[in-house]
Amino acid sequence: MKLTELLAQEETLTLRSFTNQDALRAGQYVIDRAMQEQLSVAIELKRNGQRLFYAALDGTAPDQEEWIRRKSNVVLRHGHSSLYMRLYNESKNRSYHTMYAVAPADYADAGGSFPIRVTGVGVIGTITVSGLSQEADHQLAVDALAFLKK
Repeated sequence: MKLTELLAQEETLTLRSFTNQDALRAGQYVIDRAMQEQLSVAIELKRNGQRLFYAALDGTAPDQEEWIRRKSNVVLRHGHSSLYMRLYNESKNRSYHTMYAVAPADYADAGGSFPIRVTGVGVIGTITVSGLSQEADHQLAVDALAFLKK
C-alpha cells in the first residue's frame, strides 16, 4: 500500500461524530466478520483515553492487548495510522523507535491501529485490531470505519 493511499483513507474515513453506540457498532462489525471468516483477532475502540469496546476471540493471546496498546500509542502520538507510520519511516530508511526516541515496549509501528477522526475536531481516538498480518489488521479496522459511514 502507498503512503498517499493511506492518507486518502484517513481523509475519507473522517466521521461527522463518534458516539459510544458507534464504537459498539464498529466493534461488533469486526467481531461478526472475524467469526464469519474464522479469524482470531482482538479489537479495541478508544475515545479520549476511554476504552469503549474490547473483545478477544478464541485463538488470541493476552499479548494481543499489548500489541493493541502499543499500536494505538503510535496513532495517538502522530495522528496517522500505525501502518502509515511504519511505511513512512521505511521510506526514509530509518527506525521508528530511534527517530522518535520512544521505547519499543510502549510503541509498535505495525499496522492495525487507525485514527478515529471527527470533522472539525481531529483525532479523538483509535480503532485497533491485532491477531492477523499488519496489513489485514489495518484493513479490518478500515472496513469497520467504512461500515459506520454507510
